[in-house]
Amino acid sequence: MSVLSDLIEKGVSVQHHAPWPRPVVDPAVWASATLELAKGRLTLLGLWGERHAVHMALLDESAGSIAVISLEGLADGYPSVARHHPPALRLERAIRDLTGLEPQDLPDIRPWLDHGRWDLRHPLGERAATLAEPYPYTFLRAEGDGLHQIPVGPVHAGIIEPGHFRFTANGETVVRLEERLGYVHKGIEALMVGRDLLRGAQLAGRTSGDSTVAYAYAFAQAAEAATGLVVPPRALWLRALMAELERLANHLGDIGAICNDAAFPLMLAHCGVLRERVLRASDTAFGHRLMRDRILPGGVAVNLGDDGRAILKALLDEIHRKLPALVELYDNTASLQDRTVGTGRLRCELARQYGAGGYVGRASGRGFDARDALRYPPYDQLSFEVPVLNEGDVNARVWIRIREVEQSLSLLSQIIDRLPDGPIVRDIPFINESREGMALVEGFRGDVLVWLRLTRESRIERCHLRDPSWFQWPLLEAAIEGNIVADFPLCNKSFNCSYSGHDL
Repeated sequence: MSVLSDLIEKGVSVQHHAPWPRPVVDPAVWASATLELAKGRLTLLGLWGERHAVHMALLDESAGSIAVISLEGLADGYPSVARHHPPALRLERAIRDLTGLEPQDLPDIRPWLDHGRWDLRHPLGERAATLAEPYPYTFLRAEGDGLHQIPVGPVHAGIIEPGHFRFTANGETVVRLEERLGYVHKGIEALMVGRDLLRGAQLAGRTSGDSTVAYAYAFAQAAEAATGLVVPPRALWLRALMAELERLANHLGDIGAICNDAAFPLMLAHCGVLRERVLRASDTAFGHRLMRDRILPGGVAVNLGDDGRAILKALLDEIHRKLPALVELYDNTASLQDRTVGTGRLRCELARQYGAGGYVGRASGRGFDARDALRYPPYDQLSFEVPVLNEGDVNARVWIRIREVEQSLSLLSQIIDRLPDGPIVRDIPFINESREGMALVEGFRGDVLVWLRLTRESRIERCHLRDPSWFQWPLLEAAIEGNIVADFPLCNKSFNCSYSGHDL
């Protein structure tokens, strides 16, 4: 029996939770799961709360199994996961802000998402009005001779989202980086409550603008798991087509932006042109550059016509022609390699501990990819590889992106050539009972998790969305340590974590 199976056996499974089980457990089993996380025998996929309950999504990578375990009927608190497993720390601080539930023995009790500027406290718990006055926030201290602090942000030089970075440095060498996020909290999970599934899909697609396809994809899968809806095959293939176009556009943009932060704008120009080609082709094929609101529960909103198919084939031919020269330019520019090789190294054991997904995890030896691990359709019928490196530096994260661009080009060709005929959407059935569903979909940053509970009227009672950045932002703090301050923009861009996706 696997570790996760043993935990499931000790709880009482909730009916109508699909496609993975959700047992309600007692605090002793919850604590046991926490220790299994600390030992590295399980991976934390997500941790969220509501008024009187907390839920923890777990992955047993060796057994290939997933489950959610829950503590219900809570009055005020629960045993802290972060006490033994640091990757849960920010998640538990967020639970505390949003629900008012207290993680017992939490190592850090500072607020996380709540900066004291909301007009209420605990918006997902026992809501209470509050004065809009900012909380004092104390950054962690670093002791030593000759140390100084450099505050950066939350407003940055450029059109980017807000986040505060507090550097402690010895000369130019970074001794500690501490992040403060939450500035773009939108209250998406509270906005979801009471909405129908179509509006929920629209809100999910606005969690992080550069991953609108991935979020809508995951939300739709969660809704379909809850309702038992079987999606038409053509819609499944069109979803994958959109997901790979989104991945392609973002990876091309990132490769150019990383090189630009290493003072090589030529790559930014060339990659920017290719990214723009992808966005224009997406607009022609699906009516929107980012393909927002094109995936919905039950299928997709727009079909792919002959003109769209032709423009996508022309796009793939163009990128196939131009990519090899750009890869050679990157690999053979000594000044560029001097900036990226060995910079911002993330140790493999940290990537595994935090369950880092996407290019951050795969550049540091963790090869998890939801498309490959879960084989959700149509990826179960497609041929592709998951590139993995162990160096963990900026250069490795660039190369993972390059290899994933190549894989996406192959996947797009396969999908276009094998796209089945048929309808593209089915109506969501009326369920007349409370149902729950969960999905894990591979976005360009890594795995996106959506958990959903529906009422008898098919309205959203609770929805949780977890961006891969929750487990990547803390690793950026570790990767920059020992590097010079001037290399932070380069390291930061090589991670390219989402502010908006994290802040919800």
